[in-house]
Amino acid sequence: MPSNSGSRSPESMQLDLYSVGKYTPGAPLWKQLLWYFLGSPMTESRLLPFSAMKVQLLRSFGAQIGTGVRIKPGVRIKFPWRLTLGDYVWLGENAWIDNVAQISIESHVCISQQVYLCTGNHDWSKSEFSLITAPIHIETGSWLAARSCVGPGVTVGRGAVLTLGSVATQSLEPMKIYSGNPAVLIKVRVEIPFKAQPGVK
Repeated sequence: MPSNSGSRSPESMQLDLYSVGKYTPGAPLWKQLLWYFLGSPMTESRLLPFSAMKVQLLRSFGAQIGTGVRIKPGVRIKFPWRLTLGDYVWLGENAWIDNVAQISIESHVCISQQVYLCTGNHDWSKSEFSLITAPIHIETGSWLAARSCVGPGVTVGRGAVLTLGSVATQSLEPMKIYSGNPAVLIKVRVEIPFKAQPGVK
């Protein structure tokens, strides 16, 4: 028997009532369109393999980026004006930075292949399925392994590790290793002695 697509119950979501509340993309429409049709395709492109060119492109759209940043092919960035990268950050192939809210990544952080950073959620308890956003902060020396996910409002502590395919829905403590879905603490990470570069005092 066919379902009645027009029927509604009090507990169901009513997507025709969807609301973004006070949320805004944070940039004028012309800038959003320019990024969508020009900047984003160039950043993702496998025909433009040079990180330096992609870094300059992102900076021209408002991203704050340090030195020595490596951006692999296929990296997707929602809004560069809501992105801060420190020095020597690596963004692996097909990483998806879904930053409807601010994402801040400190220096010497490795974001591996197909990592998903998600700053948006929805209030499923309301019929209008309201948009909820919260920033992500990833502290220095952390590693997000391939296909791992980080949810809205999460802080990844200094030197923390999120293992292959794991999902962080809560903040991760510094120098700890987490695994699973949802990610749980599995061990403490051993401090790596500082090694000075040749000629550096």
